[in-house]
This record gives sequence, structure tokens and C-alpha cells, in this order.
Amino acid sequence: MNYVFLVLLSFLSFSCVGYRLGGTKPPSLAEVKTISIPMFANDTMEPRAEALATSAVANAFAQDGTYRIVGSDKADAILEGRIGSINYSTLRSSRIDTLLAEELNNQVTIHWVLKNAKDPTKVLASGSSLGQSRFFADSNFQTARRNALPDALARAGQNLVSRLSSGY
Repeated sequence: MNYVFLVLLSFLSFSCVGYRLGGTKPPSLAEVKTISIPMFANDTMEPRAEALATSAVANAFAQDGTYRIVGSDKADAILEGRIGSINYSTLRSSRIDTLLAEELNNQVTIHWVLKNAKDPTKVLASGSSLGQSRFFADSNFQTARRNALPDALARAGQNLVSRLSSGY
């Protein structure tokens, strides 16, 4: 009985030998611990979208916890971002008038480049991240669009952080 218990205990202790707590960063970003996030650029006509996108990405980094956000003077890397597009499409229209949208989808594209803070010519990672959200077109269509934009940007920010913290 004692022998069986020892064998079972040894199998259980060796079952998680390869597991490491944390450390899921891509190998190319192993040395990066702190990131600076300057204000993103905005290629769209949407006002204040750059501030919303920068805040969404910073919040996603804070929730993830893989990297710390610091000023550019103390950072290992600098994340430069640009809002490439905001597209709206109809998901559902009115039964009476098919041209009248009732539910819409907005899709946001953020293009980003992570550069080495000590040598800005060295690109550590780059890519594009998408975020989507759905909203209903109520009596004030402009307000509905503005209220849905932060959610789409938050999803794009989470996709961006996922790419940098886990590689996918």
C-alpha cells in the first residue's frame, strides 16, 4: 500500500514538470518588460477616436498584466498605433423598409508597430488588430454610433495585447 502511494505521488509530481507560471510571451519579446504607449494616430474622420483607442489599449495591457505601462524614458519598447478604418455594415433592417437599418455592426482596424525604445529603427513586432461591436439604430443614430465605438476599440485593443503577450 505504501509503495503504491509513493508511485502515485511521484507520477503526480512529475506531471507538471514542463509547466511554468507566466512566461508566455513570444521569444522575440522575452526581454521586453515595460511598454510606452504614445497617443495613437487617426486616419479616419471620427473625432476623438485616437484618444479612445489609446485608452482601450492601455486598459487591455493593464488587465493582461504581462507588460507594465511606463513613460517613454523608462520603457523597453514603444507601441505606435494608428486607427486605419472604421466600417459600418447593416446586420438587420426593418421589415417594412429594407433600406432602414435597425441593427448595425462596426468594425475597427488598428495598425500597430512595437519598436525597441533604445533603437527605434528595430521593429520587435507589428500587425493589425480588428475589433467589432453591434448596436441598434435608435432615434439618435449618431449617438448610437458614438456609444458603440469604445466597445469595438476595446475588442481591438484586447486582440492587440493578446498578440503581444501570447503570440496569437
